[in-house]
Amino acid sequence: MSLWTGRDGGMSRDCPGRGILDHERVRGTSRKRDRFGAMTSQQMLAFGRRALRIARTEIAAVSALFIVAVGVMSFVEIADDMTEADGRAFDTAVLEALRPEARPDDPWGPPWLEEAAMDLTALGGIAVLTLFALVVTGFLILQRKRLSALLLVLGLAGGVALSEGLKALFGRERPPEALQAVETVNASFPSGHSLLSAVFYLSIGVMLTRAFPQRRFKIYVMVVAVLLTLIVGLTRVYLAAHWATDVLAGWSVGAAWAMALWLVAYAVQRRQQGHPQEAHVLPVDEG
Repeated sequence: MSLWTGRDGGMSRDCPGRGILDHERVRGTSRKRDRFGAMTSQQMLAFGRRALRIARTEIAAVSALFIVAVGVMSFVEIADDMTEADGRAFDTAVLEALRPEARPDDPWGPPWLEEAAMDLTALGGIAVLTLFALVVTGFLILQRKRLSALLLVLGLAGGVALSEGLKALFGRERPPEALQAVETVNASFPSGHSLLSAVFYLSIGVMLTRAFPQRRFKIYVMVVAVLLTLIVGLTRVYLAAHWATDVLAGWSVGAAWAMALWLVAYAVQRRQQGHPQEAHVLPVDEG
């Protein structure tokens, strides 16, 4: 008698069909065993490769989701510290370390370093990024990468909206004008150059990794994308256009937004691969 159901567990003679059911269950188990035993080594190898490919894809999606979460939480933490004494002390210490006491309006280092910083910081400007985006978007359209082109445009436009909206929300003042080596026009937090460079260059880096099967090329592309993002942010602090926490916040939001766009592209492609008859709704990348 079963303690869970209060019924006979199958050992009674009142169930003449029980033996037949048990026999069928054994036969079904044997058929499954035979089917798996009949798999050749090549089939097993193909199955293993497919499982590994799926695992890598899912790991990439989980990693992107992790970056989104970390980016959002980091921004919230930085925004909270910005208004406290510790955060302000950190920003002041970084700015003073880059300015000699004799000439606070002249950044640390030789004159050519300041000139180089002024040239490199333009890589995160709206005008330069818009030009780059138009060139890359045209190339993607010619390559029939319509989904990538659409997400790149939406990513940059969304980054501009995020930057301007957050600046208006926090309304933080820039470093003293006497220390700034470049002209500034709006609020300080977060750094728009840092945010937009993270969105654009990281998005381009992720797109290019899909074009190269070799691991060394993937690593090289992502290193270059991260390096460009870091250079833009560091030059903003060096030129006293932003506080250090402005740049950290811009990097956090930009990285989170870029990975969120990648997750959207990933979800759209997965959905359309499962429903090929609906591919005309939003064309996926071809080729």
